[in-house]
Amino acid sequence: MIDRYSRAEMRDLWSLQHRYDRWLEVEILAVEAWERLGTIPKGVSLRLRQATVSPERVEHWESQYHHDVLAFLSAVGETVSPEDAKYIHYGLTSTDVVDTALSSLLNEALAMIHDDLLALRQAVRRLALAHKMTPIMGRTHGMHAEPTSFGLKALLWWLELGRDLDRLQAASFRMRVMKISGAVGNYANIPTAVEEHVGEALGLSPAPLSTQVLQRDRHAEVIMVLALIGTTLDKMATEIRHLQRSEVGEVEEPFAVGQRGSSAMPHKRNPVKAEQISGLARILRGYVVPALEDVPLWHERDISHSSAERVMLPDATTLTDYLLTQMHRIIEGLVVNQERMLTNIHLSGGLVFSQKVLLALVEHGMTREAAYKLVQEHAMAALKDPSQTFRSRLEQEAEVSLRLPGDALSQLFEIGPYLVAVDEIYARSGIESEEASR
Repeated sequence: MIDRYSRAEMRDLWSLQHRYDRWLEVEILAVEAWERLGTIPKGVSLRLRQATVSPERVEHWESQYHHDVLAFLSAVGETVSPEDAKYIHYGLTSTDVVDTALSSLLNEALAMIHDDLLALRQAVRRLALAHKMTPIMGRTHGMHAEPTSFGLKALLWWLELGRDLDRLQAASFRMRVMKISGAVGNYANIPTAVEEHVGEALGLSPAPLSTQVLQRDRHAEVIMVLALIGTTLDKMATEIRHLQRSEVGEVEEPFAVGQRGSSAMPHKRNPVKAEQISGLARILRGYVVPALEDVPLWHERDISHSSAERVMLPDATTLTDYLLTQMHRIIEGLVVNQERMLTNIHLSGGLVFSQKVLLALVEHGMTREAAYKLVQEHAMAALKDPSQTFRSRLEQEAEVSLRLPGDALSQLFEIGPYLVAVDEIYARSGIESEEASR
């Protein structure tokens, strides 16, 4: 992933140096296990702790071998005595090291993403609580529908982020596995005790069964969860972008001091961060297909998955980490224009209260068909000629005055009834609980 869309912590995690260091850790832990079994002389693993690995030396040897693990072993072997070097990779196959190290690194990356997701969800929770009863125009098909609460929009995000968190935790649990089981996974040249020792040291569990590789449905699940997280962020970003449009003006993403919105138009304050999130979420979703296609490998393994994963896993985790932190900044600094929200509710001259009028007429004796036709006729007339509002037209309608005298009609144009269930919805969601605050 290019630096523009990554954070230093995740870049460092996926750096070549960090990857080779983790390979070396796996190798040394395996030697420790062999020592405990009495196969390798005592003290070798301790001396191997002085070994180092240089990406430049790995690259040098790989240009000759065309095999990265053999190149790695040669680069490490240069930094220790030949007597100790001969025990590195004892009884192992390349994927024992690569897959175990990959699981370890991937779980570190997922732990970062887990923390990012928790932090964003708490920011969204604060937004939802702050605007629990803030009226806003609800829209369906992009058109004015009925008033609702801006807090409910944020609550919807909070709940979805919670499901993302559940999915991430489940996928992380299934990815917390490793394998040191040999060339076809049957421990022909290495005892299970070596695998158990390495796994315990790295906080990973041996897979119940592997071939030469861990099965890629685990990795595919991780990618699909990350794509879902990205899609949730895209959903949030799309809503913010629509609400920031000039004609709407109800929210605005943060605009920093000195920031400029356009090279040509000094007045512009564009939702560029939200647009960036929507764009990069498409990249995340694009990784789902190669992740799924990596699952069916030939027999006990082929390496058709390997090249795709070298790009896909670092990029997908790096992008998810970046997008979560970007959305966190947007939510923390979101400008909420409550006055504009109220203005927009009344923009149509009361048309958005049409269902209340319809139901009231039915309750007072009209058939639904007759009531719907009457209300729609006045609504369409008001749309065509807004100089006379929907409400004023109804007030002049004899049939309406007969059934809804006095304040009965005016009460149908109040916002309060549209927020009457908000408390119950919040209680049902659990967002106000002590547990949710932690």
